[in-house]
Amino acid sequence: MVTRAPRETATVPPHIQTRLEAAGLRRTLATRAVLGLFLAQPPGGLTHAQALQALTARGLDINRVTLYRLLDRLAACGVLQRHTDDQARTWRFNLAPREASGEDEGALPRFECDACHRQFRLTDASEPTRAMAQDLFSSLARLGHQGARVDVSVHGTCAGCVEAAS
Repeated sequence: MVTRAPRETATVPPHIQTRLEAAGLRRTLATRAVLGLFLAQPPGGLTHAQALQALTARGLDINRVTLYRLLDRLAACGVLQRHTDDQARTWRFNLAPREASGEDEGALPRFECDACHRQFRLTDASEPTRAMAQDLFSSLARLGHQGARVDVSVHGTCAGCVEAAS
């Protein structure tokens, strides 16, 4: 529930608005405020608790369950990506890449730094990697299932964190 107007609201870019409309989601004050957090591109993404804290600091008093549901809906429609943070045993949310669409987006592997939680899309993934993902979708389709994405991630320490540690 909003008790006071947030200090800033986000303008929703057209590619995100298209995804929201396709999913039947409205551009409510809470939706715009949450999108504003992620449009600022926080390094490493945000957990639910971090998003709640940031929204509160911006003047939006949102129920934590409402925020959980909104983050899940934004991930389901492809606006956000949700990844497991094994160390904290929680989910992290990031803004989905602009060009993300359907199966191809999930077929790209990513590298996630376990120290800073930043994610790097491996856009120059080899054709066999992409073919493997398509093969998995085909196998699922033959069984009558409808695959949404293939999530391939490599975990380690990014160059920036390695340099900072030495």
